[in-house]
Amino acid sequence: MNKTASIEWLIIAYHDLKSAQILYEADHYTDSIGSDLQQSIEKTLKSMLAFNNFKIPKTHDLYEIYDLFDDFILEENEILILYTATEYLKEDRYPNPNYCLPEKEEIKEVLDFTQSLLESVCTVLNIELSEIKK
Repeated sequence: MNKTASIEWLIIAYHDLKSAQILYEADHYTDSIGSDLQQSIEKTLKSMLAFNNFKIPKTHDLYEIYDLFDDFILEENEILILYTATEYLKEDRYPNPNYCLPEKEEIKEVLDFTQSLLESVCTVLNIELSEIKK
């Protein structure tokens, strides 16, 4: 187990989450909030890989990362959120005919999930929230 590496990932995940929360409360652009949420989820999931000394994959696909776990189970609706949040960090975020801002309600759902995921992972890894709120 590598608690130190896991905490390093979770600190940055927490920063991304707090940024998203601040932007959401300020009624900021949902695409920017979505990028922070995607990054927070990605780093939270990767913290569990770091904790177990697994190789960290170089991917932003949240389901692909989640699929590496045997004993961390999400509900079907939570898995759908992984797919949704993965779309927030697409490489084609440049102007194109298909580009649109995520709905505020969708962002709120992903925001709530991200907060819950971070707290759950801390519990699973026996890491106090105070250790990552830096």
